[in-house]
Amino acid sequence: MVKKGRISLFFSIVIALGLLIGFTYDKVTNNINLGLDLQGGFEVLYEVKPPKNEKTEINQETLQATVSALRNRIDVIGVAEPNIQIEGKDRIRVQLAGVENQNEARELLSTQAELTFRDVDDNLMLSGQDLESNGASLTFSETNQPWVALTLKDADKFAKVTKEILNKPPGENQLVIWLDYEEGDSFKEEVKKPDPKFLSAPSVNEVLNTKNVVIQGNFSTEEATNLADLLNAGALPVELEEVYSTSIGAQFGLQAMEKTIVAGAIAIALIFLFMIGYYRFPGFIASITLTFYIFLILVVFSWMKAVLTLPGIAALVLGVGMAVDANILTYERIKEELKAGRSVLSAFKVGGKRAFTTIFDANITTLIAAGVMFAYGTSSVRGFAVMLIISILVSFLTAVYGSRLLLGLWVNSRALDKKFSLFGVKKSEIVNLSKGEKPKVNIRFDFVKHRNKFFALSVILLILGGIALGMFGLNLGTDFKSGSRVDITGGEPIEEKVLLDEFNKLGLEPNEVTFAGENREMAVARFSSVLSQQEIADIKEQFAKDFGAEANISTVSPQVGRELAKNAFISLLIAFLGMIIYVAVRFEWRMGLAAIIGLIHDAFFMIAIFSLLRLEVNITFIAAVLTIVGYSINDTIVTFDRIRENMRFEKKIKTFEEIAHIVNKSLIQTLTRSINTVLTVVFAAAALAIFGSEAIRPFSIALLIGLVLGTYSSLFISAQLWAIWKGRELKRKRTAPRETEA
Repeated sequence: MVKKGRISLFFSIVIALGLLIGFTYDKVTNNINLGLDLQGGFEVLYEVKPPKNEKTEINQETLQATVSALRNRIDVIGVAEPNIQIEGKDRIRVQLAGVENQNEARELLSTQAELTFRDVDDNLMLSGQDLESNGASLTFSETNQPWVALTLKDADKFAKVTKEILNKPPGENQLVIWLDYEEGDSFKEEVKKPDPKFLSAPSVNEVLNTKNVVIQGNFSTEEATNLADLLNAGALPVELEEVYSTSIGAQFGLQAMEKTIVAGAIAIALIFLFMIGYYRFPGFIASITLTFYIFLILVVFSWMKAVLTLPGIAALVLGVGMAVDANILTYERIKEELKAGRSVLSAFKVGGKRAFTTIFDANITTLIAAGVMFAYGTSSVRGFAVMLIISILVSFLTAVYGSRLLLGLWVNSRALDKKFSLFGVKKSEIVNLSKGEKPKVNIRFDFVKHRNKFFALSVILLILGGIALGMFGLNLGTDFKSGSRVDITGGEPIEEKVLLDEFNKLGLEPNEVTFAGENREMAVARFSSVLSQQEIADIKEQFAKDFGAEANISTVSPQVGRELAKNAFISLLIAFLGMIIYVAVRFEWRMGLAAIIGLIHDAFFMIAIFSLLRLEVNITFIAAVLTIVGYSINDTIVTFDRIRENMRFEKKIKTFEEIAHIVNKSLIQTLTRSINTVLTVVFAAAALAIFGSEAIRPFSIALLIGLVLGTYSSLFISAQLWAIWKGRELKRKRTAPRETEA
């Protein structure tokens, strides 16, 4: 008898969730902080150094004072929610999203702004320490010339200074005003060759006993305002040297976000259609929980005040493909139990229980990879890692408990009894237990028998991959080899000659220019040198004027490039070690070692393919490798979990043939799951690669390649290696007693 109360409860829950999403979606999405790559802005990593000719110790107190000075300057710009972080012992990272005038902001941040008053012989008379707090302001002369008015702390001190200047020989009674004076600068040399740090040199004709001083430089209104703002924000206690920077125009960020959201919508629609088409009613339940899963992730992101980046959106889309993995595992187990002759209710309970441990183990390994990404990644990779971690945790709640709750209401209502077609199971596939039939696994392909062929194929491909790497090397991006990268986008095809002419106007010559986009409307220029702040400002201004959009510019110093490469290697090593330890503890050491060999196999092939295709290897490529490492080992864990389960139901295993049978049986049982889970993530990665932003295309291609490789290694490498090693162990155990008797 159908229990309608449970069905009514199901519809009540679904309607309530729908209303919750409908009424709060706008509020949630509006509260999410968008990263630099989505709303434009820039990020700079400064190395903090003592001022020239000073022995200032760079400690936490100095760094905190510098951060406070930077915050004061950012307040002048008016940027909402700046992100300023101290990194290590001598670095400060500044992220300003949504800033309109990036050139002005960069100059305002990095200028030390130490104001000094000197005589013509460059002896110090007064400094910025003698100014009142917020004592600088914009003023105008009688002829409407912009000046900077200053208020001093001590009128008597200024009187003494002007008296001393007044007593100097004729022609030397000038008070010279400098901004960021350095030893070696000279007023006398400035007369011959102008120095941009020189502001003005008014003549002193009388003793001035006043607190009010005016800098009468040849300023524009904007320049005078910026100078006043700088002086009010206070001088930096240290010098800041840019070692890494990236800037993105607002228009570019908006286009990237729109493209990636469209790609995500296409991917999610394909995943929903596949789930409903293949798993029927449970697939429909999965689509409901996945919809709530997406909303819940956005809610958590909003609560955390986390920053959503372009890779973060990619992680959300991929997360849908990975979240459905838990549904597929559960639904495949339910289908197995139905085919074995169980009732719908019994299959639901047993299938859910047996799938749980596999889902748990698979999620832990992906969390290890995401945690390593967060620990060693840059800001954009960290954004990806945060989204991936949230996705894994939320999917565990929605895909496991949420789907089980909603599907359980229907199963326990008895409305689905004997309706096997709603689970994608044909009656002809179900074992008739009343006739004494037993469940059998039809081993259509002997994986273990052909193991040497797969090993040989992998060895040949590894050798070819090694040759390709040796001949072509890697197309390393700016992240790893240092230098500068300039991304240009235009509304129409870009001619190489036109582009080079634009750089020549600025006295610049790129080492390499590549084009992208369907109509070559995007271009990337690379420089082996690190562009200066002025060169960056000139490029932005030039291309904004001639192409209608600011160029995106990234610079990486050689030191940071080496560090990024080192961190990439360390992150992969830690991820491998973490996973081998976890798999060894949860299963056995042979399985852990076999899984890691499979992962190294996948990672190497991804690198070799990128070498052959000449795709750029940057920091997001490492994120893709780590993601695939986590996902590939998921597939391997599912296989090993089934092997472990099948070994419990067998008699004492003594021969390699028995091991081979269990491996083949386990691979056949999990084959559909392996294919389906790869398909769902392939939908996501392919949509991102085809329809998504150009900025994450290499990342998406790396994921596509890695997904195929991960499935191959799980089926044909890792499981076969374990079978060989386990067979040798059994052989040693059999021969040991004979040797003892002898």
